[in-house]
Amino acid sequence: MIDHTDNVVDLNVILHPASAYDHPRDVLADAQLSTAEKRAVLASWASDAAAVSSNPALRELPGTKTAVSIDEVLEALSALDPDPSGSPGGKPYRRKSTSRVALAA
Repeated sequence: MIDHTDNVVDLNVILHPASAYDHPRDVLADAQLSTAEKRAVLASWASDAAAVSSNPALRELPGTKTAVSIDEVLEALSALDPDPSGSPGGKPYRRKSTSRVALAA
């Protein structure tokens, strides 16, 4: 007898990958997903198509158990970005001294 249970594929997970997760942090914790795949799943959650009509700050995807806030989704997306090295724009450059000692002389 052939056991077909190993060949069962949840088609909803293929069509709506985010529906396999309850929260954006679950996407981040999934070691089997690449960074690009995590970004794609979270982007589908962040999409306006997933917005709850009565509360646009919430996102809900088909197959998910609860709605999550857009802030949680965006926070998870930003966690995928590498930390910036140094301050944005580089080192500040001052043409004149800001020292009060120089002004007092």
